[in-house]
Amino acid sequence: MIRVEICIETPQGIQAAEAAGADRLELCASLDAGGLTPSAGLMAYAAQRPLPTLAMIRPRAGSFIFDAEEAAVMQNDIRAARAAGLTGVVLGALRPDRHLDHELLLRQCDACGPLERTLHRAFDLTQDPFAELEFAISAGFTRILTSGQKPTAPEGADCLARLQKQAAGRLVILAGSGVKAGNVAALIRQTGVTEVHASCRKPSVADPEDAALGFGSQPVVTDADAIRALITATRQTGSQPA
Repeated sequence: MIRVEICIETPQGIQAAEAAGADRLELCASLDAGGLTPSAGLMAYAAQRPLPTLAMIRPRAGSFIFDAEEAAVMQNDIRAARAAGLTGVVLGALRPDRHLDHELLLRQCDACGPLERTLHRAFDLTQDPFAELEFAISAGFTRILTSGQKPTAPEGADCLARLQKQAAGRLVILAGSGVKAGNVAALIRQTGVTEVHASCRKPSVADPEDAALGFGSQPVVTDADAIRALITATRQTGSQPA
């Protein structure tokens, strides 16, 4: 079965993904900034719900190059996710030369203990994704979230197919970015991936009075109907003979 992971940032998003039949959640704050570490309260809420949930560990927007102080914050956030009882965490860090920051990621993996670990799309900025895939396997990552080093997964399908072949079941290639009901079948057939990732968001409008005072940013609204459509298309593809 092809699994569908939905990234969400609110309790309402968690409920919508559950109701629509998602297989797993990526828990974030600020999805419009690419996803940041969620609050301890949201982690605790998600841990009480039935779906497996992984928390993004990213202390700020911007580059994935982190200094010692930021690394210390991330270590504490990993401990918070573990204490909350979540399934896992989502990690990623780069060096200035656009290679993964192996030293930092290994320290983070040590802090994870039994938690699942997803390597996030910082991977898509690396110089040599195929070498970094081998590092991720050796470091004990469960999966890599990747668009095949392109803006969207359908655009990166050729790279995703190569990564999927090289991984050979040693970890999961999780295809994400731009994945929708209308393109997921072709993506799965082209790449052979067994998991896909999407936000399935719908537009929200800021209140004008809030916006006038600088509070105009609205939380992402998770579209349960879009999740259902994605899951239906995914399941139908996964059940077809190769």
